[in-house]
Amino acid sequence: MKALKQSGIAVLALGVGLISGCERHSTKEVFYMVTTNAALPYWQAAASGFNHAAAQYKVTAKVVGPDGYDPQAELAELTKVVGAKPAGILVSVADAAVLQPEIDAAISAGIPVVTVDSDAAGSRRLFFIGTNNLQAGQLGGKRLVEKMGGKGNLLVFTIAGQPNTEERLKGLKDALAGSPQIKIVDVIDIKSDAKAAFDKTQEMLAQTGPKKIDGFICLESASGKMVSDAIKRANATDRVLVAFDVNQDTLDGIKGGSIDSTIAQKPYTMGYVGLKVLDEIFHNPPKALAKDFGVDSFSPYPVFVDTGTSLVDKNNVDLYLSSAAEGSK
Repeated sequence: MKALKQSGIAVLALGVGLISGCERHSTKEVFYMVTTNAALPYWQAAASGFNHAAAQYKVTAKVVGPDGYDPQAELAELTKVVGAKPAGILVSVADAAVLQPEIDAAISAGIPVVTVDSDAAGSRRLFFIGTNNLQAGQLGGKRLVEKMGGKGNLLVFTIAGQPNTEERLKGLKDALAGSPQIKIVDVIDIKSDAKAAFDKTQEMLAQTGPKKIDGFICLESASGKMVSDAIKRANATDRVLVAFDVNQDTLDGIKGGSIDSTIAQKPYTMGYVGLKVLDEIFHNPPKALAKDFGVDSFSPYPVFVDTGTSLVDKNNVDLYLSSAAEGSK
């Protein structure tokens, strides 16, 4: 009888624990993801991960930010979000100089902030979730060295000023340092206009002789299809194009042969993990949110959560196509 009574107490305690766990979350807890270029499939995938985690936790997720690349518009959205005093903020930093003061203001107001995809390392954000962008740029550079045979002219497309693309460009140059016969002819800042990549590619494909462009690399996801379309239109099958991210158009280009390869990131994972860590911080806050955890050997937080990078080419593109199809269900 005594054992039965103890068993009943244990079951009751477990039930109370389960009820407490369920009550931990509420739709009144609001978490924001603030981005720029929100219309891109890349950011739609990140938003899907963010929303999926929110649905599992039964909290409220809101995704805001300009459709195109506009750091000032992103700052305006971030300022509104900070004023709403949410449970936490996940923010992709289009321009660290523009957004850092508001990130610091959020931390001062007691709002947890984690950066995603593009960092503001000098800010008081708690930590960064995303790609090791230096390694991603190196991966693209090594592929170009291989496919271009260690020589030729290269054109680079990017969005200048973003911390993530600047790191990729540095990684690319590091990888090319051992191949001095590969020359970067120009680095094109497409800003928020992907069509600029199409126009520039068309223009440069007309170059012949010593000025012929042998390779192209896109360090962001918007320009890959545009460059691919220009190459197809010119029937320039002898050129090498390395893209970035696994948009459907990019994967189709690899399958069709107009794109050699692409560097895959995991934006869904970034959004999914981002909401979960913000929730944990909200419910178990540190004693001092504004502390510099990067120099604390006993910090409860990492400096950087690497969500992974891989090369996609014709040998494994079908795996990514089937994954994309499954993820869209």
